[in-house]
Amino acid sequence: MRRLLALGLIAGTTGLALPAWADPLRVVTSFSVLADMVEQVGGEQVNVTPLVGRDSDTHAFTPSPGDARRIAEADLVVFNGLQLEGWMERLIEASSYQGPLVIASEGIEPLNGEAHEHSDHKGHAHDHEHEEHAHEDHDHADRAHDAHEGHDHGDTDPHAWLDVSRAQQYVTNIRDGLIEADPDHAEAYRQNARAYHDELGALDEEIRRLIADIPSENRLVVTGHDAFNYFADAYDVRFLSPVGLSTASEPSAALMGRLIDTLSANQVKALFHENITNPALIEQLAEEADLPIAGTLYSGALAASGEASTYAGMMRHNATLIHDALAGNTE
Repeated sequence: MRRLLALGLIAGTTGLALPAWADPLRVVTSFSVLADMVEQVGGEQVNVTPLVGRDSDTHAFTPSPGDARRIAEADLVVFNGLQLEGWMERLIEASSYQGPLVIASEGIEPLNGEAHEHSDHKGHAHDHEHEEHAHEDHDHADRAHDAHEGHDHGDTDPHAWLDVSRAQQYVTNIRDGLIEADPDHAEAYRQNARAYHDELGALDEEIRRLIADIPSENRLVVTGHDAFNYFADAYDVRFLSPVGLSTASEPSAALMGRLIDTLSANQVKALFHENITNPALIEQLAEEADLPIAGTLYSGALAASGEASTYAGMMRHNATLIHDALAGNTE
């Protein structure tokens, strides 16, 4: 793997294990959420470079020749799949990379980007009081589903990591990829993956308790990005993203009126920014509808610092913010 050139030759001929100070495995991930997952499983054995950095939008990313070089020099490449990174296949081909690839979402049944039924993907029943589609109110905003304007993934929602129990499958896939690329440290990867898997299991239960504390009629989250189908499916929360990614353009007065009517009809309590979307529409809606903005949710990129700078912290931040904004707002 192009590591420890001289010492590697010695180890290969004598049967000696590589020293603890061997160069770490060079891993390239498509974006920051996957980079953190790889670091959690790989520990000190990996050096991880995300192509799309923190607080940056994977959908809008344009690769550079330097990114192709990063992939060419990598020992392992990890990306999400589910058509999130429409540029990834071309970039790998341009780099002539021939090493192992991890599709982190492999084994996860994708949800449709427009709507979904609350389902139990883990094999046991949830007692949902509401069986509405997470985005059934989009028609009231006269959207014609333009939320994925600029995306390459069509009707498939690629944001499967926003359900922590599905993210545990990501951990398994990353573990297997690290073992394939670096079998000498297989046991370390297995141990780290088990610990991380357990941490995420506890986090999943924590999020469920937080959401269960919100009255069911208050579980409607309005934000600017149509990305939270998996969170909605897992934790029984409805999300409304009236115009999806088209927040860069100002809506007409007629559309704004329909959006405000939608908020009123659904008795929305608060609006939420996202760290990777244009805040203009949410701010305008908040002013026109006289609603508070509860804070910033993180969907497709980690924060540069603070609690949301890790995947687990990001998910805890999102659930806590939603809980604190909606749990006590009963009228």
